[in-house]
Amino acid sequence: MATNDTDEVFQLQNAVEEKGRFINSFNRNFKLPDFSSIFRFIFVTTNNTGLPAGPNEIDEKLPIVRHNQSDILKPKGLRFIWIGHASCFVQMNGFNFLTDPVFSERCGITRNIGPKRYRPPALNVQDLPNDLHAVIISHNHYDHLDLSTVTSLNARYGEKLTWFCGLNLKQWFIDTGCTNVVELDWTGEYDYKKTDGKSVKIIYCPAQHWSKRTPFDTNKSLWGSYVVQDDKYKFYFAGDTGYFSPLFKEIGKKYGPFDLAAIPIGAYEPRWMMAAQHVEPSESVQMHVDLNAKKSIGIHWGTFALAYEPYLEPPLKLMEEVKKLNLDPNSFTVLQHGEILDIE
Repeated sequence: MATNDTDEVFQLQNAVEEKGRFINSFNRNFKLPDFSSIFRFIFVTTNNTGLPAGPNEIDEKLPIVRHNQSDILKPKGLRFIWIGHASCFVQMNGFNFLTDPVFSERCGITRNIGPKRYRPPALNVQDLPNDLHAVIISHNHYDHLDLSTVTSLNARYGEKLTWFCGLNLKQWFIDTGCTNVVELDWTGEYDYKKTDGKSVKIIYCPAQHWSKRTPFDTNKSLWGSYVVQDDKYKFYFAGDTGYFSPLFKEIGKKYGPFDLAAIPIGAYEPRWMMAAQHVEPSESVQMHVDLNAKKSIGIHWGTFALAYEPYLEPPLKLMEEVKKLNLDPNSFTVLQHGEILDIE
């Protein structure tokens, strides 16, 4: 596990651009793999995912819980449904929102290019309730921002839906036909007014990652994580991130404690390739502790084979790490695709 604490006073700040591109300004040691590392990852390194050839085994290992549209609504309380990967449906006292929804067969530049999902989404656009209020997008990578999904959601909900994204990504949504788009800087806040007169605060926080959709736009739009809170609950969505201890401790100190956090646990091997941008389970558990989360759910696994660890390994390593730190075994767990978690 990375141990990158610092004795310096750490504060959350707005994003920093250098030569027109955003940087991980809180961790100047951050480096993405160079071309030789990428070549080695794609063409030399052994892929150990071990995905079964037929559907029967994977259906047994990773079952999907299906719901009728009427089954998933909960007007009061905090309800969480894992759709798959980083896609989640969250209800917070009648405020219904999606995180990084991807409903397509592949996450790539076209419908025929990119990693193919080995588990279908537990919910699709037609399964969602009529009252969907917002979508929060952590960053623009294809496994977190999918054009086909965005256009399908926009076709169904139109101007009733508010989209949240990082700096310099708003125009992408406007170009797809979305009308209500809120672009946020790190530490930026937005008060969403509900029909009952109450509000939900949406805060965009830093994450250790990067952005890219074409060969020419690396880090030209901002990446991040989210805090969503009302007068009773606090929810944290990590999006996609590497581990940097002072960052998550400060988020926990400033915005926590969180009633629920969605933290990535997969796409982490090999570490020489993934460590800067993706946490592995021991770091995920440390994030849970740093954030001061009462309950966390592991996401970003079990859907797309984006890295080379065995596909069932992330939750097993997660349980080991929770036990190693003597934490409540129910404090950080995983859900089946489509499984409902209620927080009272």
